[in-house]
Amino acid sequence: MDQRGMVILSGNSHPDLAKDIVRHLDVRLGSSSVYHKTNRETMVEIHESVRGKDVYIIQTGTKAVNDSIMELLIMCYACKTSSCNKVIGVIPHMPYSRHTKMRRRGNISLKLIANMLTKGGFDHIITVDLHSKESLGYFDCAIDNVRASPFLIQYIVESIPDYRNAVIVAKNPLAARRATSYAERLRLAIAVIHGEVKDGDDEIDELDGRASPPPGMANRVTTVGATLPPLTAKEKPPINVVGDVGGKIAIMVDDMIDDVQAFVDAAFVLKERGAYKIYALATHGILSKEAPRLIEESHIDEVVVTNTVPHDLQKLQCHKIKTVDISILLAEAIRRIHNKESMSHLFRHVTLED
Repeated sequence: MDQRGMVILSGNSHPDLAKDIVRHLDVRLGSSSVYHKTNRETMVEIHESVRGKDVYIIQTGTKAVNDSIMELLIMCYACKTSSCNKVIGVIPHMPYSRHTKMRRRGNISLKLIANMLTKGGFDHIITVDLHSKESLGYFDCAIDNVRASPFLIQYIVESIPDYRNAVIVAKNPLAARRATSYAERLRLAIAVIHGEVKDGDDEIDELDGRASPPPGMANRVTTVGATLPPLTAKEKPPINVVGDVGGKIAIMVDDMIDDVQAFVDAAFVLKERGAYKIYALATHGILSKEAPRLIEESHIDEVVVTNTVPHDLQKLQCHKIKTVDISILLAEAIRRIHNKESMSHLFRHVTLED
């Protein structure tokens, strides 16, 4: 690929992925330094001219997510102040991508990240498998949300023996839509686990004082007319698997594997219901804390994730973790954007709908 008019830079989050991307493009990785001072302030130095060029910055969200964000923003600002033409962020795993719901007096953190990226100077963003496609509306710059699902489907077809005897499993009802997409592509049945313990990002019903009148307001009218109907407490039903998994291969699919406890619990239930082999597939393998040990001790036979996030250390701790390389997908996205070619044409025949 002709590199005239473009520079590709990499942050510290995933240098191996950046090297794979430029290898596919047959171009050189730009020279830059990103380091931290003793007080943890981020310092950036660009070692070559970016004047009038389109700069692609490769940086993904890792476990040191806040450092990754600041490195990305400061690298963008350094390029903008060096008179570059455009800055395109290649962010395979978007930080805070699951923070898209309002929690009581909380906030929607992804909207803040989107504003920071836009205000920081990014003209275009490439990411992979956002948690929800509604999140695209948070960004005021151009954004392409490419899909890793064709690579995971290819892995199922080529690397899972007798995959025709498999069933695609949603570990909770919220994941049923994604599981349905995989099942339709593979011409397989679907099963849904219902009644399991909620994930950490699910809403928790607790009394926080919002329903009570302020103290010291005895003379204040606290109701108008009839009393409002009381809220009915939620009660989780007994755990159940909707669909037949007996004597079949169970393949759980999701966009991210971080705290694996929900997958471990789901695998236990599937094993009890007769599944003889259990896989867990996801795009982003964060695999935090005790994830490798929990996977190793669970009924899960294999966890398959892409290389959007580095997880070499976790693979050394758990032999069940396998990696699918999607660097060629990001390389092709960069090539098409730089050459002003259609992105929809690239993914029209292979992408999954959420």
